[in-house]
Amino acid sequence: MDAGAWDDRYRAAERVWSAEPNRWVVREAAGLEPGRALDLAAGEGRNAVWLASRGWRVDAVDFSPVAVRRITDAAAHHRWAIRAEVADVTQHTPEEAAYDLVVISYLHLPRQDMAGVLKNARRAVRPAGTLLLVGHDVANLEHGTGGPQDPRVLTSVEQVRAAWEPCADIVLAEVARRPVGEAEALDTVVRAVHR
Repeated sequence: MDAGAWDDRYRAAERVWSAEPNRWVVREAAGLEPGRALDLAAGEGRNAVWLASRGWRVDAVDFSPVAVRRITDAAAHHRWAIRAEVADVTQHTPEEAAYDLVVISYLHLPRQDMAGVLKNARRAVRPAGTLLLVGHDVANLEHGTGGPQDPRVLTSVEQVRAAWEPCADIVLAEVARRPVGEAEALDTVVRAVHR
């Protein structure tokens, strides 16, 4: 989907996604000391808002102007430290070695594009900073429910590990099971600490 299609999808509902932060982002980031965070492909900002409510200074990037406006409105209403920017994460070059935490949550791109985003995320995090990716795992197609049905845009532990391991220590790399009604979805969850 392009930015215009996402704008249409966001305009069609008060919220497309839950206002609650992603469970894996909460699990992996809750114990971190707040600092500066980057949320790539932030969508409506559920993770950015949660981080800001916990004292993080957050830069949120998404290519949908409608989504970015929702983030900006929430930040202004609550006086949270969120700077939201309209940008395509495949073209966006974040500030180098500037962030204590970089989050990529449910961004699904063709492998070549995703490789560039993972590389830019790695360059954006400071030494000793945390990289965190959550996404629909490729195994979800056969053993889970929901999410994109194109294996070329799904994530895997191996893909993320290969991108981050040369410069970061992998702290957690798993295929996590997430309840979805009576079924389960399978998510790639990788947390790494930049060397």
